[in-house]
Amino acid sequence: MKDPFFKYIHDLQDRITSKLEAIDGKAKFQEDIWKRTEGGGGRTRVIENGAVFEKGGVNISGVHGKLPDSMQTYFGVEDADFFACGLSLVLHPKNPMTPTVHANWRYFEMYDQEGNIVDQWFGGGQDLTPYYLFNEDAKHFHEVCKSACDRHHQEFYPKYKARCDEYFYNSHRGEARGIGGLFFDYCKKTDEMTMQNWYDFVTEVGDSFLDAYVPIVERRKDLTYTSENRNWQEIRRGRYVEFNLVHDKGTLFGLKTNGRIESILMSLPPHVQWVYDHHPEEGSEEERLLNVLKNPIDWVNN
Repeated sequence: MKDPFFKYIHDLQDRITSKLEAIDGKAKFQEDIWKRTEGGGGRTRVIENGAVFEKGGVNISGVHGKLPDSMQTYFGVEDADFFACGLSLVLHPKNPMTPTVHANWRYFEMYDQEGNIVDQWFGGGQDLTPYYLFNEDAKHFHEVCKSACDRHHQEFYPKYKARCDEYFYNSHRGEARGIGGLFFDYCKKTDEMTMQNWYDFVTEVGDSFLDAYVPIVERRKDLTYTSENRNWQEIRRGRYVEFNLVHDKGTLFGLKTNGRIESILMSLPPHVQWVYDHHPEEGSEEERLLNVLKNPIDWVNN
């Protein structure tokens, strides 16, 4: 699985960055090829100060070597080696009416000392974080997610939508990071699903990303906004930072496997605020967003 999936994420990175550059019309992705001392490396692409995207990264990596002690303890194994590859992206648009988006598709293998695969799985997903809520955008994003899932199993969308709502949740705030999407992990071989089946599913979701996000960007990127809208965006970005640094397992894995810090933290937005005890005006669009983030919504049927 690792060779075809590694090739797939290379191709997907090219497709995504080319489309995003065309949408932005000003900024280009800066490419950074890096090597990991313990084994492997990656290709980081970052866009900054564009007409549409204030900051974004679309990164791929393939790393291997001895599984760090902390991760061996986590997985309950001893003297294991590993290979992990994936594509991870985060895009922070300039316009507060345009949502931030995150996506990740990954593959992991674990080996014994003879080099035999003892475990393998896929994971990933995509989720949307709006600052101002347009119901039609949320519905569109989730419909694309559901369509990709339904081509493989009717239970995938409700299952992985629920997991996304549970995972991207700032428990210390009592609110979701955004309006969700899909989140799946430890997708392993079963009587019903082969690893090829999982490969087909994960790549289907990856292929759906541009269809899910680009129409939303094109609808919202040129809308007018005020300094107050911008302040709210930066306050909400603070919640995004809190989740990534406090709760996100991918960030934790990268830091514990001596990952490249610049690539790991590219998910953080450039301009953020933390305002003491901030509460939006009663009856405002800002308050409506917060109320929605307290309880998951069935966007497809809403």
